[in-house]
Amino acid sequence: MSAHDKSLKTTEEVALQILLLCQFGVGTVANVFLFAHNFSSIFTGSQQRPRQVILSHMAVANDLILFLIAFSKNMMAFPPRNPQTDLKCKIEFFTCMVAKSTNLCATCVLSIHQFVTLVPVNGGKVIFSASVPNLASYSCYSCWAFSILNNIYIPFKVTGPQISDNNTDPKSKLFCSTFGFSVGIIFLQFADDATFMSIMVWTSFSMVLLLHRHRQVMQHILTPNQDTRGQAETRATNTILMLVFTFVSFYLLNLICFIFHIYFIDSSVIMRHVGVVFVVSFPTISPLLLIFRDPKDPCSALFNCGKP
Repeated sequence: MSAHDKSLKTTEEVALQILLLCQFGVGTVANVFLFAHNFSSIFTGSQQRPRQVILSHMAVANDLILFLIAFSKNMMAFPPRNPQTDLKCKIEFFTCMVAKSTNLCATCVLSIHQFVTLVPVNGGKVIFSASVPNLASYSCYSCWAFSILNNIYIPFKVTGPQISDNNTDPKSKLFCSTFGFSVGIIFLQFADDATFMSIMVWTSFSMVLLLHRHRQVMQHILTPNQDTRGQAETRATNTILMLVFTFVSFYLLNLICFIFHIYFIDSSVIMRHVGVVFVVSFPTISPLLLIFRDPKDPCSALFNCGKP
């Protein structure tokens, strides 16, 4: 590799690191606001709605991902000179994987909740709706528990940076070693992610069909109250559809970067940075979508000037 290529590569890395810092700043502020907006009802004495419960857990998972990835020391413009310790690698990698898995699970729960909301009202749904707030809490805590159990093997597979005398890449000493992961473990991890995403895609497709039927019915119903409620549900559903599309898109892009990182050694470092950008893109964009596309009114989400 020539000196020009090295300098160009360094410039690209710095540009990606600056982008990561911007994502960290914007995403952290947006997720803190999203959490405060949905969690503040507890301090006023009112019960959290199911949507608020799910979004609170999503905001916490998003911030963990942003702190552990976008703000990680090995992704800063001025990385530390000393390599990371073995314990720090285990804790950071485990916490990050738990947060990512919880984020996926919570997004899936949010998609299912919106789908159930659109299902035509019947006696069974009225009984089910009475326990929805508690069910949403149980589902979110189950996501955290499932994520912890599903990634319990990580501390045994992740170690500190592997430094050797013939190491030609000086930057490799700044990254944790994940060579302990076998093909079977990676396949099982991908299978879990594919299961959740399949559920999200299925509920999204079902919501599109329900919205289409709803519009056909509303053409023959001119009641203003029903029309207003229908518009709010349509806006909320479109937001969930956008979230699912955003998550799946960035997941596939990160998967492509992961494949390039494995099979193209010369671009391994730059692919690692690009992959990290895609990983933190959803935690950065998702709270902005949820804030500015509030089911009632963007003003009520930003300044709490609407009705609760």
